[in-house]
Amino acid sequence: MGANLSQFFLCAITYVSLVFAAILLSDERKSADAGNYDDSISKKAAASNRVASNNECCASCSISTVKLKKCKACNLVRYCNVVCQKNHRPQHKRACKKRAAELRDELLFKQPKSTHQGDCPICLLPMPLDVGKIQMKSCCSILICKGCVLANYSREQEEGIESTCAFCRTPVPKTSTECELNRTKRIEKNDPAAMREEGARCVAEKDFGRALELLTKAAEQGDADAHYQLSVMKHFDASAVKNTKKELYHMEEAAIRGHPGARHNLGCHEWRNGRSERAVKHFIIAAKLGCDDSIQALKQCYVGGDVSKEDFAATLRAHQAAVDATKSLQREAAELAKDHFWFKN
Repeated sequence: MGANLSQFFLCAITYVSLVFAAILLSDERKSADAGNYDDSISKKAAASNRVASNNECCASCSISTVKLKKCKACNLVRYCNVVCQKNHRPQHKRACKKRAAELRDELLFKQPKSTHQGDCPICLLPMPLDVGKIQMKSCCSILICKGCVLANYSREQEEGIESTCAFCRTPVPKTSTECELNRTKRIEKNDPAAMREEGARCVAEKDFGRALELLTKAAEQGDADAHYQLSVMKHFDASAVKNTKKELYHMEEAAIRGHPGARHNLGCHEWRNGRSERAVKHFIIAAKLGCDDSIQALKQCYVGGDVSKEDFAATLRAHQAAVDATKSLQREAAELAKDHFWFKN
């Protein structure tokens, strides 16, 4: 009887052990399956996020098997063709305009490294903003500071040699007709500087049709001064139809390329329209490039409380540094000699 009872308990214990083992094995399998399922879901979500973030599918029809093109205005979405872009325009229009404006402002309010005139190619010093202190040579359409022009002329006089361009060594033209011929040759080669100078001459002679043609071509090639002159042409041509939008576009393009005058004019425009914060930003950028008019405007803004003491002081220091960078002994000598020295083109 005792032996049978012991055998019974042994069998019961073995059975219970097997049941628990089966339960544990089942739980492990369920856990593994759940983990695999979660991993699968995570991978699919990650893949979906990558597709969304990389714009790998058309924003209108969700096709991803063809080559997609970005929306040129905002770079936020892609489309497989023009039809999809037009169909998606009502949903995308507001976000597109907002992002395009943000991108434009990022570009517009970026501080240029130098002015649109850059450095003198000979002395490598920044060009002064005063156009009376620089000279464009008709033979090569290169801007040279008058300090280098005077130094080259003095060297030629000492050595008794023929006068040549300080940059390209072409003989200096002896008459205005030769200068015009040189400029015409540069225009035929699509030189934007030559087209800009000829356009300015046409404005002075009231030939606004020819001036508009030349300045537009120069602006299309990225000439900052041509953009600026197009933005102020209405002040010279009384018959021109006022187009504020186009004027602002040319003014902004000139400012982006480092034109201090255009930048100052933008600040004045924003100020007149009640956007003092944007106006102050323009004045600060122009002042840091050496623009005296913007410094005077900032003084008024500081008195009115529109610019902080720290920003005003930092701008004053940057303005003085920009002005000092354009000074040299040669340029000072040229300034003293300007009354009795003929700077030939």
